[in-house]
Amino acid sequence: MPVSAVDCVQPALQHTREQLFTRFQFGQWSRLALVGILAIELHVGGCNFGNFNGNWPHIPHKNPRAWLPTSSLALDWPLFNPPHIPEHIGPIIGLILLGIAAAIAVGFIFLYINSVFRFILFDSVLRRHCSISEGWRRFHRAGVRFFLWQLVFQFVVWLFLIFLIGVPLAVALAAGWLTNPRSHIGPLALTVILFLSLFALVILLSVVVQVLAKDFLVPLMALENLDFADGWHRLLAMMGREKGRFTVYLLLKLVLSIAAAIIFSIIAIVPILFVVVPGVVAVLAGKAAGVGLSVTTISLLIILGTSLALLLLYLIALVCVPATVFFPAYALHFFAARYPTLDALLNPAPTPPAPILPPPVPESPSPFEAPPLPPSVEPIG
Repeated sequence: MPVSAVDCVQPALQHTREQLFTRFQFGQWSRLALVGILAIELHVGGCNFGNFNGNWPHIPHKNPRAWLPTSSLALDWPLFNPPHIPEHIGPIIGLILLGIAAAIAVGFIFLYINSVFRFILFDSVLRRHCSISEGWRRFHRAGVRFFLWQLVFQFVVWLFLIFLIGVPLAVALAAGWLTNPRSHIGPLALTVILFLSLFALVILLSVVVQVLAKDFLVPLMALENLDFADGWHRLLAMMGREKGRFTVYLLLKLVLSIAAAIIFSIIAIVPILFVVVPGVVAVLAGKAAGVGLSVTTISLLIILGTSLALLLLYLIALVCVPATVFFPAYALHFFAARYPTLDALLNPAPTPPAPILPPPVPESPSPFEAPPLPPSVEPIG
């Protein structure tokens, strides 16, 4: 039985090979690709990270330092003295707020679906068969409990980050460091370094907790019908006995994730070219044909772009199915060595063959049996 994290790599590879390649079924691949998207188990560089290339505040060209505070902190900033807002801006602000509210609602819905699909992915890898409808019926209640855990966790993380940002900012304002920053370079630099260190530590701890939850908390909740509090109690008790092995598991999984991101990012170039090149050709052809921008063409571009983006996401998930299966299998084989209930399902005992019975021996006459009588003679006449 594999015990260390290193020993579990080969069984996980064998598990992936048997499930996907021994008996190739495109239907299984297609369903696992959808499960990988909704469970956020895509190991392609950048797929699981936010977009950090947003629009930064515009800096005027004539005075590059116009956005910086000068002698006083605040009350000269436009943030504290907003200009008069034109009337036609009001509906635009309303639409922006409505879009933010819709995005938050969609985020909650996706988090709920993701919570259930974590269990569907676990069951698909454990049983080596993916059935989305059956998995939804079996694990809907467990997914709701995991959804509550994710809500509590996200709330705590955001609350801590707000506290982490607010306290240094309040200290800097109270001490007057921002009023004349040139005179307080040392304290400001020390505060920024401390803030960045704590921020990185919070992000690291949150990632570790999420990995432990999806790799080990989900099996406990699924197999024993536990809520997340009891599940964490059981998991922490198991981890307390083998802190070193769980630490090695997390470090090795990080290395394997980086390797998988590099490999599957290269493989994903094929579907990217398959989708992006025709889209670019279509746009250039329309531009060459003199198609101008109007409400109709903009709507068509939005619909076409959304459709191509969804198609591209699905094709990337399709080529990433081996990673989608390998990493849950790696977690299951590691955890099964410490969790007998999971081990009995993951590695069932082979059924003993039926005993081979000897052929029947023909019966021999008993030595005390009387010899047969001669046939009787029929009387004549």
